Amino acid sequence: MDETLKRAISGAVYIFLLLASILYSTESFLILFGVFLIISLFEFCNLIQVDKLIPVVAGTSLYVLVTFFSNYNESKSSDIQTLDIILLASTLLISIKCIVFLFDNNIQSVSTLSKYLYLLGYITLPFVFITKISFGVNDYNPKIIIGLFILIWTNDTFAYIVGKSIGKNKLFEKISPKKTIEGFFGGLIFAIFAGYLISMYLIKPSAQFSDKSILIWMTIAAIVGVIGTIGDLIESKFKRIAGVKDSGKIMPGHGGVLDRLDSVIFVAPFIFLFYKILYYVS
Repeated sequence: MDETLKRAISGAVYIFLLLASILYSTESFLILFGVFLIISLFEFCNLIQVDKLIPVVAGTSLYVLVTFFSNYNESKSSDIQTLDIILLASTLLISIKCIVFLFDNNIQSVSTLSKYLYLLGYITLPFVFITKISFGVNDYNPKIIIGLFILIWTNDTFAYIVGKSIGKNKLFEKISPKKTIEGFFGGLIFAIFAGYLISMYLIKPSAQFSDKSILIWMTIAAIVGVIGTIGDLIESKFKRIAGVKDSGKIMPGHGGVLDRLDSVIFVAPFIFLFYKILYYVS
């Protein structure tokens, strides 16, 4: 089969599965991302060369327990908020460690302790925050998570198009030779414009909140453009150290699940933090 056709079919199946699970029900969305988590844990264990059994069982158990505690019990909201703060602080600290790992040229290997920290805060907990984001401030809202993926896809697509067309200056050549500064800003600008369109036509806020919604979604788009790109580069460094092109082969023409979700899992905790800031300010 032609490689372009194979890539198109694989991508179409992925998008259909993603949108169908998000729109069908809360449970189908949570189950799909639980499956994505398991596959990502397998792929990341291969990248960093650790035994898979304990990380996969522990990561899946944590995902199930936190999801159940947050969404399927009648605990006091204060207990959930406390848990959110603890998980968010832990994830952000490990995210900072990931950023240091990316930009420190002297780090060309991963210690055993760091491997397990990354499995927790770079892979497992971000999937928890993806599910938490989808609930907004009240109930499950599929438009929120669809909007987030639209921003990711817009940023990636236009970063590639602009970079391919006019890109001359490399963004981070040692890690990702094809990424350019022009492409980065092209993706960012189009993502912000997509954020405007999402707030106007997908979320459709009431008139009195339209201006606030536009600002919120354009800010989320800017976070996606910057932090999502860093997440993509971090995974590229893990792959470069491992000496592989893709994290897996489950998606023909695209690589692994982690290759498709590297941006969204890294940006999810930062968007959840933005949510929390908005909640406390308002």
